[in-house]
Amino acid sequence: MGPGFSKLAFKLTFHDLRRISYKEERLKRSNRLTVMLNNREARALDIFCSRYRISNKSEFLRETLMKAILKRFDDEHPSLWEEPEPTLFNQS
Repeated sequence: MGPGFSKLAFKLTFHDLRRISYKEERLKRSNRLTVMLNNREARALDIFCSRYRISNKSEFLRETLMKAILKRFDDEHPSLWEEPEPTLFNQS
């Protein structure tokens, strides 16, 4: 391999790092959300996390919340081919 290879490898690496840092900056979490739980809810969460070996509660809660939100969006999204529910008293 000639001297140009290391220069090319550095350019690719530097470009990849710049792309990664931009992506990481876009995905950086900067908004805080605080959740208050009563004693029973906190205990239930602790038991669940220990039973299923969840070590990062923040990640677990964030993923669970986003899954519920996306599922609701998906369920309520109108469909082009969605037909209305049939009724017994349809006049047509």
